[in-house]
Amino acid sequence: MKTLFAHTVRCAGLGLSLAVASTLALAQQQPAAAASDGGPGAALTAKLQSLAPQLERNAFRRPLSLESSEASDRLSGDVYALVDHPFAQVSGALREPAAWCQVLMLHLNTKHCAVKGGGGTLAVAVGRKFDQPLSDAQNIAFGYSVGKADANYLNVRLSAATGPLSTRDYSIVFEAAPAGADKTAIHMRYAYAYGTAARLAMKGYLATLGSDKVGFTPAEQGGNIGGVRGVVERNTMRYYLAIDSYLDAPAPAQLTQRLNAWFDATEQYAKQLHEIDRNDYLAMKRHEFERMAKAAP
Repeated sequence: MKTLFAHTVRCAGLGLSLAVASTLALAQQQPAAAASDGGPGAALTAKLQSLAPQLERNAFRRPLSLESSEASDRLSGDVYALVDHPFAQVSGALREPAAWCQVLMLHLNTKHCAVKGGGGTLAVAVGRKFDQPLSDAQNIAFGYSVGKADANYLNVRLSAATGPLSTRDYSIVFEAAPAGADKTAIHMRYAYAYGTAARLAMKGYLATLGSDKVGFTPAEQGGNIGGVRGVVERNTMRYYLAIDSYLDAPAPAQLTQRLNAWFDATEQYAKQLHEIDRNDYLAMKRHEFERMAKAAP
């Protein structure tokens, strides 16, 4: 049985490798991908080509690469991936600010999101990993902008000057480019800076409730990294899975499908991402989405 299982895994891995390689090669051959004009779409495709070994063989069991970095006062995480949706579908779904409220709301900590200022601002409330009144949540005003949107490339940016405690300079950047007829190359970066208050709060969390939490990057001494890099990796992955789940079920009537898809995806990486049971997550999110709909103008 073990031999059969190992053979199946090897075959599945080979199939993924061939699919990734052929998809990236096709993307470079297509004129629509603008591979020779030096534009941002070409740069994104080239980046995924350079990551082909990681996309083909990894612990995520999907064509995905996760990177993270930690400076003295700033954290960032980057996901590069291929998604099974044509570029036109991805661009059409994610260039509107309201779509990003739907994406952000899948995350455990996002309690509310509203489009303000004619589409230039996302008013987001963040809180604990359980249902709570909005009065107990913290507000973050994300500026929303589309850096570029054409037939070969999409760039969307969310940025906020300040956040809870002493966090600041929040940035969520999403970019996408065609990768063959039915796939899209995407990159998402999540980053923020923090001061003394946030550092102390994080230190307390990592010493108590978060003491057993880890990220995805292997640690030198074995296992996976923990600490603040583990924190940013977990949240970067949660946001990426929210994007992927939204692309699979973007219609308003597909909310339940979207919620279940996000929860199922996070449970594939339960060691890093499991927090609450499915029924608790679904009940919390249904209430939050209902509250968000009632507050909409």
